[in-house]
Amino acid sequence: MDVRLSPIRREDEQVLQNLMQFYTHDFSEFWAGTARGDLQADGRFATYPFASYWTEPRRTASFIWRGDILAGFALVTDHSHSGQPIDHSVAEFFVLRKHRGAGVGAAAAKLVFAERRGLWEVAVARKNTAALSFWRRTVAETRGATGIREIDVETAAWDGPVILFRRDA
Repeated sequence: MDVRLSPIRREDEQVLQNLMQFYTHDFSEFWAGTARGDLQADGRFATYPFASYWTEPRRTASFIWRGDILAGFALVTDHSHSGQPIDHSVAEFFVLRKHRGAGVGAAAAKLVFAERRGLWEVAVARKNTAALSFWRRTVAETRGATGIREIDVETAAWDGPVILFRRDA
Protein backbone atom coordinates (compact mmCIF):
# COMPACT_ATOMS: atom_id res chain seq x y z
CA MET A 1 0.00 0.00 0.00
CA ASP A 2 1.31 3.41 -0.98
CA VAL A 3 0.82 5.72 2.01
CA ARG A 4 2.76 8.96 2.18
CA LEU A 5 2.78 12.32 3.92
CA SER A 6 3.15 15.75 2.37
CA PRO A 7 3.64 19.03 4.21
CA ILE A 8 0.62 21.29 4.43
CA ARG A 9 1.49 24.85 3.44
CA ARG A 10 -0.34 28.01 4.44
CA GLU A 11 -1.89 28.16 0.95
CA ASP A 12 -3.39 24.67 1.59
CA GLU A 13 -5.21 25.79 4.73
CA GLN A 14 -8.68 25.76 3.16
CA VAL A 15 -8.27 22.11 2.20
CA LEU A 16 -7.22 21.37 5.78
CA GLN A 17 -10.21 23.34 7.12
CA ASN A 18 -12.46 21.25 4.86
CA LEU A 19 -11.00 18.02 6.26
CA MET A 20 -11.35 19.40 9.79
CA GLN A 21 -15.13 19.52 9.22
CA PHE A 22 -15.15 15.72 8.83
CA TYR A 23 -12.83 15.28 11.81
CA THR A 24 -15.03 17.45 14.02
CA HIS A 25 -18.14 15.61 12.83
CA ASP A 26 -16.60 12.25 13.77
CA PHE A 27 -15.36 13.58 17.09
CA SER A 28 -18.62 15.33 18.02
CA GLU A 29 -20.12 12.07 19.28
CA PHE A 30 -17.70 12.24 22.21
CA TRP A 31 -18.96 15.73 23.13
CA ALA A 32 -22.61 14.72 23.58
CA GLY A 33 -24.22 16.77 26.34
CA THR A 34 -21.85 19.72 25.86
CA ALA A 35 -21.78 22.76 23.56
CA ARG A 36 -18.57 21.52 21.93
CA GLY A 37 -19.08 20.26 18.42
CA ASP A 38 -22.34 22.12 17.78
CA LEU A 39 -22.92 23.42 14.28
CA GLN A 40 -22.88 27.14 13.65
CA ALA A 41 -25.81 28.91 11.96
CA ASP A 42 -24.16 28.38 8.54
CA GLY A 43 -24.24 24.59 9.01
CA ARG A 44 -20.48 24.26 9.55
CA PHE A 45 -18.39 23.52 12.59
CA ALA A 46 -16.16 26.27 13.96
CA THR A 47 -12.99 27.11 12.05
CA TYR A 48 -9.90 25.46 13.54
CA PRO A 49 -7.07 27.83 14.53
CA PHE A 50 -4.20 26.72 12.30
CA ALA A 51 -2.17 29.98 12.25
CA SER A 52 0.51 28.67 14.64
CA TYR A 53 1.25 25.77 12.28
CA TRP A 54 2.62 28.23 9.75
CA THR A 55 4.66 30.28 12.25
CA GLU A 56 5.94 27.96 15.00
CA PRO A 57 8.77 25.64 13.90
CA ARG A 58 7.85 22.88 16.38
CA ARG A 59 4.37 22.53 14.87
CA THR A 60 3.87 20.64 11.65
CA ALA A 61 0.88 19.74 9.55
CA SER A 62 0.87 16.94 6.97
CA PHE A 63 -1.63 15.56 4.53
CA ILE A 64 -2.00 11.78 4.50
CA TRP A 65 -2.20 10.30 1.00
CA ARG A 66 -3.20 6.81 -0.10
CA GLY A 67 -1.67 6.69 -3.53
CA ASP A 68 -2.91 9.86 -5.22
CA ILE A 69 -6.01 10.12 -3.00
CA LEU A 70 -6.14 12.53 -0.07
CA ALA A 71 -7.00 10.36 2.93
CA GLY A 72 -6.48 12.56 6.02
CA PHE A 73 -4.09 14.71 7.99
CA ALA A 74 -1.70 14.69 10.94
CA LEU A 75 -0.83 17.63 13.19
CA VAL A 76 2.21 17.52 15.48
CA THR A 77 3.10 19.96 18.27
CA ASP A 78 5.21 19.96 21.40
CA HIS A 79 2.24 20.57 23.74
CA SER A 80 2.07 18.04 26.57
CA HIS A 81 -1.32 16.85 27.84
CA SER A 82 0.40 14.74 30.48
CA GLY A 83 2.51 17.46 32.05
CA GLN A 84 5.59 15.31 31.31
CA PRO A 85 8.52 16.79 29.39
CA ILE A 86 8.18 15.78 25.73
CA ASP A 87 9.57 16.70 22.35
CA HIS A 88 6.57 15.88 20.15
CA SER A 89 2.86 15.28 20.51
CA VAL A 90 0.22 14.08 18.09
CA ALA A 91 -2.17 17.02 18.31
CA GLU A 92 -4.76 15.83 15.79
CA PHE A 93 -4.79 12.80 13.53
CA PHE A 94 -7.51 11.97 11.04
CA VAL A 95 -8.11 9.33 8.39
CA LEU A 96 -11.34 9.41 6.38
CA ARG A 97 -13.66 6.54 7.24
CA LYS A 98 -13.33 5.09 3.74
CA HIS A 99 -9.63 4.40 4.40
CA ARG A 100 -9.91 3.12 7.98
CA GLY A 101 -9.23 -0.51 8.74
CA ALA A 102 -6.96 -0.87 5.71
CA GLY A 103 -3.70 0.05 7.44
CA VAL A 104 -3.60 3.63 6.15
CA GLY A 105 -3.71 5.19 9.63
CA ALA A 106 -1.03 2.93 11.08
CA ALA A 107 1.25 3.46 8.09
CA ALA A 108 0.77 7.23 8.27
CA ALA A 109 1.32 7.38 12.03
CA LYS A 110 4.56 5.40 11.70
CA LEU A 111 5.71 7.85 9.01
CA VAL A 112 4.93 10.75 11.35
CA PHE A 113 6.94 9.13 14.15
CA ALA A 114 9.82 8.31 11.78
CA GLU A 115 10.26 11.99 10.92
CA ARG A 116 11.27 12.96 14.47
CA ARG A 117 13.36 11.44 17.21
CA GLY A 118 12.82 12.08 20.89
CA LEU A 119 10.06 11.80 23.47
CA TRP A 120 6.57 11.41 22.02
CA GLU A 121 3.12 11.75 23.51
CA VAL A 122 -0.21 10.58 22.11
CA ALA A 123 -3.21 11.75 24.15
CA VAL A 124 -6.52 9.99 23.54
CA ALA A 125 -9.91 11.27 24.63
CA ARG A 126 -11.34 8.94 27.28
CA LYS A 127 -14.50 8.13 25.30
CA ASN A 128 -12.57 7.36 22.11
CA THR A 129 -11.90 3.70 22.87
CA ALA A 130 -11.37 2.73 19.22
CA ALA A 131 -8.60 5.33 18.92
CA LEU A 132 -6.96 4.06 22.11
CA SER A 133 -6.76 0.53 20.69
CA PHE A 134 -5.37 1.91 17.43
CA TRP A 135 -2.69 4.00 19.15
CA ARG A 136 -1.62 1.27 21.58
CA ARG A 137 -1.12 -1.14 18.69
CA THR A 138 0.51 1.39 16.36
CA VAL A 139 2.99 2.68 18.94
CA ALA A 140 3.91 -0.89 19.93
CA GLU A 141 4.60 -1.66 16.23
CA THR A 142 6.62 1.51 15.60
CA ARG A 143 10.24 0.78 14.75
CA GLY A 144 12.55 2.24 17.38
CA ALA A 145 9.81 2.94 19.96
CA THR A 146 11.10 2.23 23.45
CA GLY A 147 10.02 2.92 27.00
CA ILE A 148 6.35 2.77 26.06
CA ARG A 149 4.11 3.61 28.98
CA GLU A 150 0.60 4.85 29.51
CA ILE A 151 -0.67 7.22 32.16
CA ASP A 152 -4.19 8.32 32.96
CA VAL A 153 -4.79 12.07 33.03
CA GLU A 154 -7.92 13.60 34.49
CA THR A 155 -7.59 17.37 34.71
CA ALA A 156 -9.63 20.38 33.61
CA ALA A 157 -7.47 20.54 30.47
CA TRP A 158 -7.45 16.84 29.52
CA ASP A 159 -9.42 13.69 30.30
CA GLY A 160 -8.05 10.42 29.04
CA PRO A 161 -5.08 8.12 28.66
CA VAL A 162 -1.76 9.39 27.36
CA ILE A 163 0.78 7.11 25.71
CA LEU A 164 4.42 8.16 26.11
CA PHE A 165 7.42 6.66 24.37
CA ARG A 166 10.86 7.45 23.00
CA ARG A 167 11.86 6.99 19.38
CA ASP A 168 15.59 7.16 18.76
CA ALA A 169 16.09 4.82 15.80
